[in-house]
Amino acid sequence: MANSFLSIFNKKPNKPFSRIYFLTFTIFLCTFFYFLGLWQNSPTTTSAAISGNNHHSTTIIRPDCPPANFTSTTTSSTTLDFSAHHNVPDPPETSERVTHAPVCDVALSEYTPCEDTQRSLKFPRENLIYRERHCPEKEEVLRCRIPAPYGYRVPPRWPESRDWAWYANVPHKELTIEKKNQNWVHFEGDRFRFPGGGTMFPRGAGAYIDDIGKLINLKDGSVRTALDTGCGVASWGAYLLPRDILAVSFAPRDTHEAQVQFALERGVPALIGVIASIRLPYPSRAFDMAHCSRCLIPWGQNDGIYLTEVDRVLRPGGYWILSGPPINWESHWKGWERTREDLNAEQTSIERVAKSLCWKKLVQKGDIAIWQKPTNHIHCKITRKVFKNRPFCDAKDPDSAWYTKMDTCLTPLPEVTDIKEVSGRGLSNWPERLTSVPPRISSGSLDGITAEMFKENTELWKKRVAYYKTLDYQLAEPGRYRNLLDMNAYLGGFAAAMIDDPVWVMNVVPVEAEINTLGVVYERGLIGTYQNWCEAMSTYPRTYDFIHADSLFTLYEDRCNIEDILVEMDRILRPQGSVILRDDVDVLLKVKRFADAMQWDARIADHEKGPHQREKILVAVKQYWTAPQPEQNQQRNL
Repeated sequence: MANSFLSIFNKKPNKPFSRIYFLTFTIFLCTFFYFLGLWQNSPTTTSAAISGNNHHSTTIIRPDCPPANFTSTTTSSTTLDFSAHHNVPDPPETSERVTHAPVCDVALSEYTPCEDTQRSLKFPRENLIYRERHCPEKEEVLRCRIPAPYGYRVPPRWPESRDWAWYANVPHKELTIEKKNQNWVHFEGDRFRFPGGGTMFPRGAGAYIDDIGKLINLKDGSVRTALDTGCGVASWGAYLLPRDILAVSFAPRDTHEAQVQFALERGVPALIGVIASIRLPYPSRAFDMAHCSRCLIPWGQNDGIYLTEVDRVLRPGGYWILSGPPINWESHWKGWERTREDLNAEQTSIERVAKSLCWKKLVQKGDIAIWQKPTNHIHCKITRKVFKNRPFCDAKDPDSAWYTKMDTCLTPLPEVTDIKEVSGRGLSNWPERLTSVPPRISSGSLDGITAEMFKENTELWKKRVAYYKTLDYQLAEPGRYRNLLDMNAYLGGFAAAMIDDPVWVMNVVPVEAEINTLGVVYERGLIGTYQNWCEAMSTYPRTYDFIHADSLFTLYEDRCNIEDILVEMDRILRPQGSVILRDDVDVLLKVKRFADAMQWDARIADHEKGPHQREKILVAVKQYWTAPQPEQNQQRNL
């Protein structure tokens, strides 16, 4: 009995019955909530008669939704409106890109700010002071982009460019008329031809240089750097280049129209400049050879101040070459339309000045005369005690040459102990000179720069230039570029690394640099100049194919507006030319913003050591654009 009772309570429940019960209860709940939802969302309708028919307009108001109007009929379904009701107007078709650097007037296509002919009229004409650098005041500085003349074209490649240039690039025919019989330049169709002639070398510059080479050695590498005063179209410098002699040519603005501009268009180093009252922008002992071919400089006047400046920039043992009046006046005095007495007096005065500088006249043959500077001043100092003529300069930095007044005193050479010793130590012949430790470094005269640092810097720039060529395909293409500018050259490492390319580099040492290293650049057999980049450079627009600068904007960050420097870079850079700047990333970001505003194609790339360096590299290309056709300008003026 007990077992029977326990079995009733221990009996397992019936599973099919439980499942049916659960399913029935679930269906009931779902049905209940479905009808509840229908009741809660049932519409409230209002009817309004529509005139002219029996249809009614029904407005359905749903909770939490904006009211929507539709028309319902007994025979058609609801029509929904899917069209957009919010539109943003398109920008006007005439909107233009906003830029911080507007375009200058086409009349300024050859603007040289610090050699402006109108501004020069305010300054004294004696001693050619009015032709020197006279930069605009701060409020006069133009902050617009200089246009290339209409029809401007990329110059032909070197060495082809030595012989001809596009007329549209330098649209001046004055020299073709004035120097027609002297073979400076000829106009043919759409281009200029440069036969290589000159006033004193009617057989051509090549033959003239051959004549010089018979008088001094131009083949052994002892002569590498040269200075051409009053250069004309720089044919002398152009025909020295195949001989591995690198000349800096200069002439004042508009003595003859566009002569320096022609030189640069040909791919020959040149600057606008004049010997007047301030020193030439080069260090002492820079050039192996200086040259004047009828350059119209009164060498014997003003107590010989002009030859004294040439002496400062000549290295010990360097040569000064003069052709033209008064040399060989006995044969030419009638053609020169001067009296024999006048020409003889001029030559006598030149000989007297040269002697006061302790120069030795090596030779005079035909129309060429050559003097040589002594290798040291031991003998010169002895003669000073006897003859008491031209004194030596006292306590004046011989390398200071930025707005530094010239003087008639003689720049002393570094001291030596032996009459046969070369002051400042002798230089290696070219090409060994490029990589040999420069005497200014080996002698310890540059504080903080050692021979080991020089060698490391040379190797560093080889790697950097190799990396640059992976960033800028135009720089990597041999012959694409000819005229290069390094705005902060230091020891000239960038130029040295480019030595095997068919280019020349103008190495600039800023006057604000901590150490004046331009003398080292010249001792390496390279060329350069001083410059304050808060001012414009003494060159024409569109001078350079490529511009490089290392830490330049950091150097000038607190000195002047970096936008002014960039506008100047745009002025002297050719259309389709390139720029490579290396600097701190924060500085380059500022530079890039304005580069974009000037419509350069600019990008910032990683340092050659990788992305974790703060120093970055900005690569930019100036776009090709020119002034509009003159007819369009006239229509706009109307």
